[in-house]
Amino acid sequence: MDSSNTIKEFFENQGGINSEIIRINKQRWEIEENFRIMKTEFEARPVYVRREERIKAHFMTCYISLLLYRLLEKKLGDAYTVSQILGTLRSMQMTLLNTASGYIPSYTRTELTDSLHKTFGFRTDYEFITKASMRTIIKETKQIKSKKS
Repeated sequence: MDSSNTIKEFFENQGGINSEIIRINKQRWEIEENFRIMKTEFEARPVYVRREERIKAHFMTCYISLLLYRLLEKKLGDAYTVSQILGTLRSMQMTLLNTASGYIPSYTRTELTDSLHKTFGFRTDYEFITKASMRTIIKETKQIKSKKS
């Protein structure tokens, strides 16, 4: 009998312990992934703060950013990577034509931008968005947020 069968038999004979080990390992992996996202994607390091309240504020900012990202990831059905989501959000810029008219999108429409628009119920990828329409989008977003609270 080879050693791989012996190891397999050992874990099969442990009953509930095996599933507990898998659950704990999955939690450890998720925690490590969250720290990786904060360090690399959110560029949370290096930190040059010394006072306790600033350290706490920095940590809270990183934590809230991670929470918002995870909620967005779930809303999008876990279909995109952290790099894809953050890269797309960073690139979704709007250009103000002049103070009297409105905005035009300065980004390329993709499957991910379409998913974001569908998920949140408004579009910013039209040829031209008037200032009044943009104010309406912002107002409705705030109303949705206050209704969920």
